[in-house]
Amino acid sequence: MGVVGVGALGKHHVRHLAAMPGVRLVGIHDSDHASAAATAATFGCRVFESCSELLANVAAVTVAVPTPCHHAVGLECLNRGVAVLMEKPFAVTLAEADDLVAAAERNHVVLAVGHVERFNRAIRAASSVLDQPAFIEGIRLAPFQPRGTDVAVVLDLMIHDLDLALHLVGGAPAVEVRASGVSIVSSHLDIANARVEFAGGAVASVVSSRVARERVRRLRIFQPSGYISLDLATGEANFMRLRAGWRPGTASSLEEIVETVALTAPEADALGLELAAFVAAVRGDPAEIVSAAEGRAALALALEVTSAVERIPVPALGR
Repeated sequence: MGVVGVGALGKHHVRHLAAMPGVRLVGIHDSDHASAAATAATFGCRVFESCSELLANVAAVTVAVPTPCHHAVGLECLNRGVAVLMEKPFAVTLAEADDLVAAAERNHVVLAVGHVERFNRAIRAASSVLDQPAFIEGIRLAPFQPRGTDVAVVLDLMIHDLDLALHLVGGAPAVEVRASGVSIVSSHLDIANARVEFAGGAVASVVSSRVARERVRRLRIFQPSGYISLDLATGEANFMRLRAGWRPGTASSLEEIVETVALTAPEADALGLELAAFVAAVRGDPAEIVSAAEGRAALALALEVTSAVERIPVPALGR
């Protein structure tokens, strides 16, 4: 395997792959030669001067380059017959995403998308009690940092929760999208709120900001059987449900009506699980990767949210 792009996230790809059983990390490529050299020295792998040279020596790569480069780099990899795990967002446009999907199909290689929150411990813990979610509420806040501002916060942060919502409702298409947002420190949206209604009636309400004072990643899921509260930052998950045998009029406090059940899943690094699933898929073993079709669906919804923000008229100054 190899890694293309060893910036803030790509370095973590290298760290995991260098230690993964059954995987030989052949090398890395990055246009920042100094960064590539430092990463290679730390993890004991080779720096390739060109992406093409790296691709000639590997069966699969992870791609963690800036989003505007996903299309060109992804096509080069796929057309060389090299499997790809593409970091999110999948691409900048749906046309680019469709090009990548077609190239993977044409060359019969695995193409996965790096929606790492699917492997979050809290999400894994909640899987055993999920049952027809009716309302999903997500909040994702982060302090400002220059990385990621090449795209709107919807594609940078919110897309995580949009992907989770799509996953939780079984891939049902969005039938109505309403959104608002504002640009503060970049030329793209920095804060956004979206309300998405899916076919079947489920609704998701998500808020994302990259100019917050603190880092928050929370998801709440309401369904007929109860309410699931997830802290994606800590991996903590709780399920609140009616106590067995409860009858109306027989309790004097909420605690007598509702019980809270702690949900657990094995402790594991989400990125490590994601990379292991990709490796298994490349080998032809059963694996729960985020498919290219799912990555495209998340991108399509994120772009619809962005368009919904842009459709809101902005009043003239002084009115």
